[in-house]
Amino acid sequence: MGFRIGYGFDVHALQEGRPFVLGGIHIHSSFGPLGHSDADVLIHAICDALLGAAALGDIGKHFPDSSAEFKNIDSKILLQRVVALLKEKNYFIVNIDSTVILEKPKIAPHIEAMRECLAGVMKISEDVISIKATTNEKMGFIGRQEGVSAHAVALIEQVAAK
Repeated sequence: MGFRIGYGFDVHALQEGRPFVLGGIHIHSSFGPLGHSDADVLIHAICDALLGAAALGDIGKHFPDSSAEFKNIDSKILLQRVVALLKEKNYFIVNIDSTVILEKPKIAPHIEAMRECLAGVMKISEDVISIKATTNEKMGFIGRQEGVSAHAVALIEQVAAK
């Protein structure tokens, strides 16, 4: 019936002593993102891209940080719920392209594990998930290692109801 594109962005401050969860996996680090949930910026950006593509609002609308229900929640659960919302509207995911921006830890060695994890959560092929990483060339809050951000673009297609 039709293709739709959505864009997502998320950013979190980094704090010493927090776990670093990215793309649904734990990455060894002495610091991690600070947030109401597990602060997985990559999953949050993907959720917003998918919700935006389907014109279903954003992650804050569906999972407000003012709700105790979502305190420290595993972001993979949020992503599962977003995928279920898409399915209700007869959308399926064609592909996702994403970029994570941070100085360290280096995430290139973890990209395949993240793709595998996300594919499992969304029940799609790893081949349609792209995760890239870059630094901010030591500029700004990311360059000073005070934060991490992620961008994602999703293409979805609506199919006729059976």
